[in-house]
Parts: sequence; C-alpha cells; structure tokens
Amino acid sequence: MKNTHYLTTKGLQIVKWLAFVAIYLISSSIFQLAGLYTNDPVKAQNVLGVGLIATAIALGVIGWRYYQQLDKNNPRHFGHKPTTAKKIWFLIALFVGMMCFQYFWSFLISSGVIHMPENQQAVAEQSLRMPIWNGVYSIILAPIFEELVFRGIFMNYFFNKDNRVNNWLAMLSSALLFGFAHEMQFDLNWLMYSGLGLFLSYAYMHYRDLRFNIGLHMLNNLMTFI
Repeated sequence: MKNTHYLTTKGLQIVKWLAFVAIYLISSSIFQLAGLYTNDPVKAQNVLGVGLIATAIALGVIGWRYYQQLDKNNPRHFGHKPTTAKKIWFLIALFVGMMCFQYFWSFLISSGVIHMPENQQAVAEQSLRMPIWNGVYSIILAPIFEELVFRGIFMNYFFNKDNRVNNWLAMLSSALLFGFAHEMQFDLNWLMYSGLGLFLSYAYMHYRDLRFNIGLHMLNNLMTFI
C-alpha cells in the first residue's frame, strides 16, 4: 500500500513537472514567433505582445507554484538568505569556473572535436532577427524560467531529503535534464550543457537560495550573448 502511494505521488509529480516545462516552452515559442515576421512590423509587434503576455502569465504561474511548494514541503530550507561578501566572492568563483568551462567547450568546437550545438545556432539566428528582445529574453527571462523549473521545482519534487546522497542525486539529475532540454540527443554537447547545469545545481544546493543561481545563470548568458 505504501509503495503504491509513493509511486502515485511521484507519478503525479513527474506529470506536474513536465507540465511546467511545457508551459515554459510554449510561452518562449510564442515569443520567438515574432522573429518570423520581421518584414511585417505590425504583425511582429502583435505576436511579440502576445508572447510577452504569455511569458508574464507563465512566469507568474511557475513562480507562484514554486513558493507555494516551499510553504508546504521544504526539508532543505530553501528561501531568501542574507547576502554576504563571502557569498558574493564564492559566486564570482563559480562564474569564473563556468567561463573556463565555456572556453574549453568553445575550444572543442573550434578544433572540430564537436559540432556547434543546434540550440546555439537557433539563438544566433533569433538574435539577428530581434537582437534587443532576444537579448532581454536570453539574459533575463530564460534564466528565471529555467532555474525555477530545473532547480527550484525539480529539486523539491524529487530527491528532496536533505542528506548527501539525495542532494547529489538531485544535482546530477537536474543537470542532466537541463542538458537534454538544450541538446536533445546524447552526445558531447549534451554533456557540456549538463556540465553547465551542474554548476547551477551546485549553486542552488550550496546557497539554498534561488536568487544566487538565477544571477549566475544571467551572468553566464550575458557573456555568451556578448
């Protein structure tokens, strides 16, 4: 009976989490559609407006669910923590580590060891169509969405006991899913995206405050966009 209840609970959590992923993907897709109408400014503005409204609603729903979840079940005591100089310096160290990782990845691409990720190609093409709005989305909105979904909600749905085994399983599984969301095939680029995801997962588990890994994610995307 207990096993059946556990499987039912986890099954519902998987369905709910996938629904949040779908909400994020649908809202971002509507936003990106505006780039297809660059030759028709009026239509582009209308689609962009719908995309911004959809993004605001999606972000509100996912953010609301995250904080509601923390109120009900929060064994790791995630929440807003005081910011100190020590935390800022460690965040900078994590950012430097991510930049070194990104440099190594770029070296592998330029050397022909691995191909340019399709996700990066799509972002580059979108940037040419809507440079300002794509920059806003990539640097500000996407990190908030992805940290809420892949770190915030995910880690409190699954492996949510506060011990070493569950914490590492939560970080690794979150990182691998984050990688798959950006590279939907199991290759070296998937591992590289997963590596970036592990930096972000570690930041969330270390700080127990989503704002820090959102900030880290924004800095990473800013440097990539530049």
